[in-house]
Amino acid sequence: MRMPPRPTDAELAILRVIWERGPSTVRQVQEGLESSRPRGYTTILKFLQIMAEKGLVSREASGRGHVYRSRYSQERTQRQLVRDLLDRAFGGSAASLVMQALAARPASREEISEIRRLLAEHGAPNDGPRD
Repeated sequence: MRMPPRPTDAELAILRVIWERGPSTVRQVQEGLESSRPRGYTTILKFLQIMAEKGLVSREASGRGHVYRSRYSQERTQRQLVRDLLDRAFGGSAASLVMQALAARPASREEISEIRRLLAEHGAPNDGPRD
């Protein structure tokens, strides 16, 4: 299976809108970015054209415009980005990545519970809460 191209930060912002809203027109993407990253219509159109060339999105004719959809799921893209970061910055050490992530931004109780559940699924012992 071919790895998707790595999206830039601006492309990731556009993909987040598409993942949240589903297949979208340029105008719908622009509206989705308004609060976090306001951009002009032609700027978004150019980004989407580049993303289509890179294979990040597909484009379908719809009436007088086009509808864009992500070619890869959010989960697959996130895994690819984490895998890349893991290799480049942490020498492949998942433990180092997790420790740095938790040091940078503490996890909520719910996130800690989810992390414990995932560790249990992967055969790691669960020693319970630590004080």
